[in-house]
Formats: sequence, C-alpha cells, structure tokens
Amino acid sequence: MTGLRPIMLCGTGSDVGKSVLATALCRIFKQDGYAPAPFKAQNMALNSYVTSDGLEIGRAQAVQAEAAGLECQVDMNPILLKPQGDHTSQVVLNGRPIGNYSAQEYFRSEGREHLQQAAHNAFDKLAQMYHPIVMEGAGSISEINLKKQDIVNLAMARYAGASVILVADIDRGGVFASCYGSIALQYPEDRKLIKGIIVNKFRGDMRLFEDGRKMLEEVCKVPVLGIIPYFNDIHIEEEDSVDLIFKNRRVSHDKINIAVILLKYISNFTDFDILERDPRVNLFYTNNIQDIAQVDIIIIPGSKSTLEDLYELRRNGCAQAIMKAHENGKTIMGICGGFQMLGEEVLDPNHVEGDIDRLPGLGLLPMSTTMDCNKATQRVEFSFEGYLLNGYEIHNGKSVLRDGTSNYGKIVNRDKVYGTYVHGILDNISFIDILLAPYAGKSQEGFNLKKYKETQYDLLANHVRSNLDMDCLYSIMKGEV
Repeated sequence: MTGLRPIMLCGTGSDVGKSVLATALCRIFKQDGYAPAPFKAQNMALNSYVTSDGLEIGRAQAVQAEAAGLECQVDMNPILLKPQGDHTSQVVLNGRPIGNYSAQEYFRSEGREHLQQAAHNAFDKLAQMYHPIVMEGAGSISEINLKKQDIVNLAMARYAGASVILVADIDRGGVFASCYGSIALQYPEDRKLIKGIIVNKFRGDMRLFEDGRKMLEEVCKVPVLGIIPYFNDIHIEEEDSVDLIFKNRRVSHDKINIAVILLKYISNFTDFDILERDPRVNLFYTNNIQDIAQVDIIIIPGSKSTLEDLYELRRNGCAQAIMKAHENGKTIMGICGGFQMLGEEVLDPNHVEGDIDRLPGLGLLPMSTTMDCNKATQRVEFSFEGYLLNGYEIHNGKSVLRDGTSNYGKIVNRDKVYGTYVHGILDNISFIDILLAPYAGKSQEGFNLKKYKETQYDLLANHVRSNLDMDCLYSIMKGEV
C-alpha cells in the first residue's frame, strides 16, 4: 500500500494532545494495513526511554512506536532536550548526550546546521522503511520569534513534504483565536501546508458546536477534520507532568496508600502508571509532609537534577518526613535519582548537574553516589527473590555501598528500604506484589501488561477514528485535497 504523504500534527500550544493523537494515528494506520512509524525531530521532555541498542529517546515516541507495532529506534526522535534547570537543558543527539546548553546557546540562529541535518537524516532513514510517517511538532507553531531556528515544526514539514493538521485544545478556551492566529502567522508557503484542524478535548454535547465548526472552517479556510471528545477512561502514558499535582491526594481507608514525592525535576513518572492502575492501591503525588506521614509506602522518583531536588527536599521538610516515616515502619523506595538520595551522600565534584558539590542524603542506605560525566543507558533483565524482572536504566552517577561494593545487583533492599536504578521496575507485577506484600493479600499475578497496553491502544484508535473524518484525512495524505 503506497501513496500516502507523511502527516504532521502541529499544535496551537503545548499540551494540546498532539502526542496522544499521534499514538492513535499510528494504531489506526496499522489497523488499516499500513506500516506507520512515528517521528518527532526534537522533543523536550524528562520522560525518556532506551532503545534496544542502548540509545535514549523521548518516551512519547516509544509509546507511539508500540502503538504502531514497532520496536522503537533512535531515528524516531533524533534530538531530545532534557531540562535540568530554569534555563538549561541536556541535549541528547542521536541517543547520546552532547552537553548542557542554555536556552540562548541552543536556540541561537547560527551553528545549528548539524542539528537540522541530524533531523533530516533520521527522517530519511525512517521514510525508507515505513509508510506513512506520523510526525509530531512541538509546542506552538506560532512562535514567530523562533521561526528561523525551527527544526521541528513547519520547517520539518516542508522538508518531509508532509500535510499538516493543526491540533487545538478547546478545553482551555480560545479555540477560534488560537486556530486562526496560528494559521495567519505562518509564512504564505507554510500556510499552504496546513490542510485541516482537529479540535481536541471537547466536553459536553458536540451538537452544540456544529455552528462553531462551520465558523472555524470559514475563518481558517481549512476543514475541521474532527472534534475529539475528552476522555479519562483510556489509559495512555502522559508526556507532561503538569497534571500530576491534581491526581488524587486523599488518603484511602481501604487501600494501600502510596505517595510519590513530587519533585521539581521529576523524570520518568510513567514508572508509576501500572502501579496506579492496581485496584489495591491509592497512589498520589505530593510534597506535603502531612500526606507523607499518613501513607504506607513512599516513593522518591527519578530526577534530572538530583542534587537540586535533594536540596529542596531538605529545605521543605520532606526529607525529614521521609526519614521519620521510615522510623515508624513505613516502606521507602527510591528509583534512579531517588535511589541516589536514599544514600549517605551525593557528590558532584565535576559539576555534571550544576554548582552543588556535595549534599548529605537521607541516610537510609549505606551508600555514596558520585555523579559521572558518562550516562548509563541500557535495558536490563535480572532476577530478584526468584522472579525474572526487566526494565531500563538512564542515569549519571555511580553508587557504592559502604563496604565498597558497587556490584550489588539491580535492587538494594535494606530494612523496608528499596533502591534501584531500573526504570520500569514497577511494570513487573511480581515486583509490585513484593512491594505490597506487607499490606496486601491477593496478588495480581494474572495481569498481562502487553495485553493491557494493546487493549488501550485499540480503545484509543476506536475513540479517535469514530470522531475523525478518516476519508478526508486519507484524501489529504494522497494529495487529493
């Protein structure tokens, strides 16, 4: 099956739902007999994943690849920006970090040719193997002050010969102005690339928006391909952490209460998606010391800036609350940066993360961590308490136990304190059962993660397909419109 141009989903702003819609289209095209693949030239996210060959990409593209039935690869996201300060990001190029850059340094007008070339090369490789390419833009396409530096939105669409669909979030309001303005602010040649609009996250009776749909088409001069209803009963991994604080914060009296510490630079919070779905569990995100005192299990997640987040935990009282909870018999777990914080000290003599040379840890594990310029990125499979577990590692830093042992296995377990560098550890139901064992009876051994995800992708595809004019979309991708 041939003849489909690449499709690019661009946004009127950030968090309008581009990633989830791209995931849906990857599954829809797969269902319709095509061989789609996702592509995002440049992603800014703290949620990342490791390919089978040990390269780091944005987690969203890994999810989209999974929906397309593919093993993810680095060409799906050749440039990844991982914020680690208010104005600084680690730049990951073709799966490997190349340094930390300020926003001014990264977005300068000159000297970016190698980044653009990397994006073009990655797209070309994918386009030779898969069809169609489902492309995703970044943020808003109307940031006219950054047009000259663009390598991910309309500039990439021009190179790829992609048809652009503008995605707008009606839930946040201003959908008419945001759509019209986003199109009107484009260069004339770029405006021609925009072939349609998708209105996303609609709540209520869609019949009440029929006049609005016609008005939007009249002022924007392109068709509205679909109005996608808001949903919260289909579970697809989220890319942004903006809504974590709004997740349930009330302690339950009939479930196991788990608090994930809400760090400023929290990374890979998708580690907790499956645990959050466990019917035995009430999981929420918090940095409130009263919440911490009331729960059964406390998890310190990964962090892109371990020392800065550790400093903040000590400043806001969370560190002391976690140590007190351990004294009271609560279970404590740290993953990646959270694991490093559980030790006696964290050292950064080479200033890999920032200006802080050393901070005392929480002292719950007899361990010292030193930040390392080399980043470990690998998938792992290992045994723990008779179970075969798997996951992936993405971290700077080496941790050594007080006795000098660095080869301590993949999990350290001391007196109800668990520490690990392994992201995805909580995707293993057997490990969840171990963690919950002191508080729960019935195991969830029958849960099949792969089957669960496949079901969610199919539900998402059905939801989007039923509210999207697929005939019009295919006509656009065939160049008929």
